[in-house]
Amino acid sequence: MSATILDGRALSAEIRGELRTEVARFREQQGYPPGLVIVRVGGDAASGVYTKAILRIAGEIGVQARLEELPALTSADELRALLLQLNGDQRTHGIIVQMPLPAHLSQKMVADTVAPAKDIDGISPGSAGNLFLGLPSFLPSTAAAVVEILDRHRIPLAGKRVVILGRSNVVGKPLALMLLQRNATVSVCHSRTRDLTALTRQADVLIAAVGRPRLVTAEMVRPGAVVIDVGINALPEGGIVGDVDFEAVREVAAAITPTPGGVGPLTNVMLLKQCVRAAWLASGLAEEAPDLSIPQF
Repeated sequence: MSATILDGRALSAEIRGELRTEVARFREQQGYPPGLVIVRVGGDAASGVYTKAILRIAGEIGVQARLEELPALTSADELRALLLQLNGDQRTHGIIVQMPLPAHLSQKMVADTVAPAKDIDGISPGSAGNLFLGLPSFLPSTAAAVVEILDRHRIPLAGKRVVILGRSNVVGKPLALMLLQRNATVSVCHSRTRDLTALTRQADVLIAAVGRPRLVTAEMVRPGAVVIDVGINALPEGGIVGDVDFEAVREVAAAITPTPGGVGPLTNVMLLKQCVRAAWLASGLAEEAPDLSIPQF
């Protein structure tokens, strides 16, 4: 038995089409498009690639996006001043600050400064607190992408055992909270977890987000499980692989995301989906905003 491939590229194209329609409707009602500003400090090559991808998708769906590129020696006060200016700009609905920042700048300062209503990547304490309390919140985009895949493929969560490998602030922790809200039974594993294979083999849904190439082997997966691979790892000899041994695990799992082409293509799309939602909320038409909740199946 070979697993069903959960194709992130096809799903990304489907959602981009939906957002294109949504943005056109917003523009028709409001007279201007949703606005996104990406702030980038310094010249990190990886973040530059990420920025170009967001700008490309934004242009494709009609979101007015621009890049504010600052020199690496920008002071904390200068960065804070720009963020406060963007907070007050009524045509800016979403703000993203690209990571990593130069060493002298604090990610905490950024998280504390970006207005929660424009925090479309869910990094602010307010967004995290709302998620913890089960209140409407903007979500970290990679975690949101994982749940979107489960939702779109109508994979049951209520009453299911979910095991997450990784406890980062941008994937593992928020994802655990999101799945708890869907009535899943969630275990979060990390580098100190004992008997890892015994835990992973209990999972109805296994999510790997640790950044270790091919960590998850076929022996770690219960036959018939759903496997979501968040990892993106560059190999020394060239090529990209996930945290899951894809070729081996696909023969055991019922469904699996590939790397590349699984979770990754949805991450930027979820950012823009949340930007469109932020625009509707800012316009006072919350009932028009795209629903980011995940139905229970």
